[in-house]
Amino acid sequence: MIQTKGYAVQDAKTDLAPWNFERREVGPHDVQFDIQFCGVCHSDLHQIKDDWGGSIFPMVPGHEIVGKVVKVGSHVKKFKVGDLAGTGCLVDSCRTCENCQEGLEQFCVNGSTATYNSLEQDHKTPTYGGYSNTIVVHEDFVLHVSDKLNLAAVAPLLCAGITTYSPLKHWKVGKGHKLAVLGLGGLGHMAVKFGVAFGAEVTVLSTSPKKEVDALKLGAHKFVVTKDAEQLKSVNGYFDFILDTVSAPHDLNLYLSLLRRDGVHICVGVPPTPYEVHAFSLIGGRKSLVGSLIGGLPETQEMLDYCAEHGIVSEIEMIDIKNIHEAYDRMTKGDVRYRFVIDMATL
Repeated sequence: MIQTKGYAVQDAKTDLAPWNFERREVGPHDVQFDIQFCGVCHSDLHQIKDDWGGSIFPMVPGHEIVGKVVKVGSHVKKFKVGDLAGTGCLVDSCRTCENCQEGLEQFCVNGSTATYNSLEQDHKTPTYGGYSNTIVVHEDFVLHVSDKLNLAAVAPLLCAGITTYSPLKHWKVGKGHKLAVLGLGGLGHMAVKFGVAFGAEVTVLSTSPKKEVDALKLGAHKFVVTKDAEQLKSVNGYFDFILDTVSAPHDLNLYLSLLRRDGVHICVGVPPTPYEVHAFSLIGGRKSLVGSLIGGLPETQEMLDYCAEHGIVSEIEMIDIKNIHEAYDRMTKGDVRYRFVIDMATL
């Protein structure tokens, strides 16, 4: 077994603290890479607090992981020692169901294996995430990372990046479309970058007037303060797509009114309470309310390659791992521009 250092919570009421644990030895198809940077996702906080139920403790969070390969199994074809590598939200799936066969492992019929707070395909071995110094993953769930980009700023692409890239590609958002990005946070700022890169007219919808400067710097063409009735009125029935990144409770009926006929509202944020949608909000304009969950491995690699080609990375603030709870507090208040990344050398 591989002796590993990390940060873990022992239950939902304790803070993250140093914790030593073991990872499996590198098997024939495994890749081991030492973790250099790990992004901080809002879901890390939800899961250590067991907000969604079913948390497995002890828990080592982190699923925006990048680093350098230090060992490969005897049958590994895709990686060699010294390569830059990354792992996102998944480390395994059944590989045999229809969705897995189509490269949509996130929708594995038999249950994919999340990078942390999950069970391996043996349904008994817990997974531990990227708040640690090294990780062992089957080569099919390891991604190639370009050396053209700032490695720390690449880390959030493994969740915030693919979570916004995937739905924009699936619904073919691009030139000639009017796209609204609801919420300008870790997900929202990546949605703006991709929307602009794909050729859409991008408008940021935000409750905070202070974010207008940042929105325009990121490339957004317009900015609407959603608390301002006149500004909202100006975009009534205007958008082809709304990419909803908000994880706080909000009124979908209001935002559905901003869509034109046949418009699509895409949910990627996860509020703590169920949505309440009136049928008339949908049937009045033949509108669609849809959702999207990260992306499969082929699409995630496609996204990373696209980012390398177009120079797209996340806007980050680097932190020492001992300051993780301070970062969580700031993240909860929206005080981050726009993704915290842990420098794992501080472990």
